[in-house]
Amino acid sequence: MSPATFNILLGRIKHRIEKFSIRKPVNPECRLFLTLMYLAHGSSIFQMSRLFRLGVTTVRKITQEVTAVLWDELKEEYMPEVEEQKWAQYSSEFEDRWNFPHCCAAVDGKHVTITCPPNSGSLFYNYKKQYSVVLMAMCDVNYNFIAVDIGAYGGNADGSVFANSAFGFRLLHGGLGLPQPDALPNGEVIPYFIVGDAAFPLKANLMRPYPGRNLEPLKENFNFRLSRARRTIENAFGILVARWRILLAPLHLHPKAAENIVKSTVVLHNFIKRYEGQQYASPSFVDHVDQNGEIIAPGEWRSQADPLGGINADCIQRGNNASRNAIHVRDVLAQYLHDHQIR
Repeated sequence: MSPATFNILLGRIKHRIEKFSIRKPVNPECRLFLTLMYLAHGSSIFQMSRLFRLGVTTVRKITQEVTAVLWDELKEEYMPEVEEQKWAQYSSEFEDRWNFPHCCAAVDGKHVTITCPPNSGSLFYNYKKQYSVVLMAMCDVNYNFIAVDIGAYGGNADGSVFANSAFGFRLLHGGLGLPQPDALPNGEVIPYFIVGDAAFPLKANLMRPYPGRNLEPLKENFNFRLSRARRTIENAFGILVARWRILLAPLHLHPKAAENIVKSTVVLHNFIKRYEGQQYASPSFVDHVDQNGEIIAPGEWRSQADPLGGINADCIQRGNNASRNAIHVRDVLAQYLHDHQIR
């Protein structure tokens, strides 16, 4: 982050983190800088206290306060409610870059590892034998996060993580504000939708790949094309953990404090990309894929950070009894993509 961008960020939150006391308080510049270093380098609270010559309790309190303020002050501008016109813009960008019409965003879920909270039993204990909170997110074609839902129990195995997330519930119930169904160039009318991997349910407004192997060419081509579009969310998560390395190690925090850490990194991701996109995530930092969705040049983030742990299918949505309409929409789209393959 450049000094100019730091000053813009400081100007946005200074009134919320400035303290007044009889004793000289830690100034806002130091509070913000300490928190950004803590998030970016993943150092422990003990290490930060020695580096800044502050008490461990003071550093812990500063980081928890500033991360909460960052989310509160930045979310309205850098992760606003998406309206229909904006969804249409996202769809146009996905079609231009990935040749996948009517796709508005990509969705995925990840585990953010934490230490075992007191008296939590197995609530946060996931199938990877770790304790975690769940981060569900959608992103646009430029790897900006559109919406996030954080804090579900990592051990949730009732298939409700996605359905009970704020945007998941609205998507499944038609309340996300996606554009009205429109015709493809061949005249077939289909809805606008979000793309996810095989763990997500098939809905008219949520596309997932065809299951199975050795598929016929039409279905195989659809899966390749969907994979290229869906890879945007994988790269968005990759950039996030490579730049904010606090997420790479278990968070030794109460779940609520861990939630504030995650939310602040997500909104900072969007903030810095707006002002320093080339420095924060250059074109070489993300995967380059061929027309079949295969990686031909791995993004630099893969050499700098391990991906966050994925969420198993049962944790996202138990069962996948797709409606006839959803199956029809996928078949129509698959036929269109097969007839208009990239040459």
